[in-house]
Amino acid sequence: MANTSAHSYTSFNGHKRIASGSLPVNALAVKHALTSGVPSPPLTFCDQTGQVVEIDLRGSDAEMLARLSPEGDPLHEKESALNGSEKSGEPRGRGRPKLGVVAREVTLLPRHWDWLATQPGGASVTLRKLVDEARRSNVDRDRQRRASECAYYFMSAMAGDMAGFEEASRALFANDAAKFHQQTETWPPDVRDYVRLLAYPLREKLSAATQTS
Repeated sequence: MANTSAHSYTSFNGHKRIASGSLPVNALAVKHALTSGVPSPPLTFCDQTGQVVEIDLRGSDAEMLARLSPEGDPLHEKESALNGSEKSGEPRGRGRPKLGVVAREVTLLPRHWDWLATQPGGASVTLRKLVDEARRSNVDRDRQRRASECAYYFMSAMAGDMAGFEEASRALFANDAAKFHQQTETWPPDVRDYVRLLAYPLREKLSAATQTS
C-alpha cells in the first residue's frame, strides 16, 4: 500500500520505538502490539509536528488500512479543512491575477498605510515583497523554531515526568544544543534519540552519518 501522505510517523510502545515510516506501517505495528497485550496504549507521533496522531484501529488489518487512504489520513483531514476554509472567500474578480492569492484582513497603523501607498506596485505587491524578504532572511531561525516546537510536543507527551525535563525544555527554546543533550542523556535511549532528532535534525543526521562512515 502506498504511503498515505507526505508525512512520516514514529510509534512507541512505552519507551520503546516499535515503528518508523508511513502511517500504514505504524498502524500495523500499533495494532499488533495491542493484540500482544501492553500496559498502556502505544502512541504514534508525526515526525513533522511531534504531535500524537489518532489511528482508528477497529476491524481487520485490511479494514484498518483501507481507512488510511489519503482522504482518511488524520493529518490530511486537518489540512483539507484548512484549505477549504481558505477557498471559501469571495470569488476572484475579473482581471485579478491568477496567482493563488488569498484575501485576508491586514491591520496597520495610518503611517504604515501612508508609506505603502508611496511604494511602486501598491500595498499588496510591497507586502508580498517584504514577506518574501523576511522569509529568506529568517529561514534558519524559523526552521529551528519549528524543530523546537516539534520536539517539545513529543517531550510533553513522552518525557514530562522524566528527570531533567524542565531544564531540557529551557535549553531547547534557548537553542542550547549542548545543554539539551546533557539533560536528555539519562532518558530511555529510543525516547532520547528521537527527541534529539526532532530538535536538531541536521545535526543528528550528520552525527549518525559520521559514526557509520
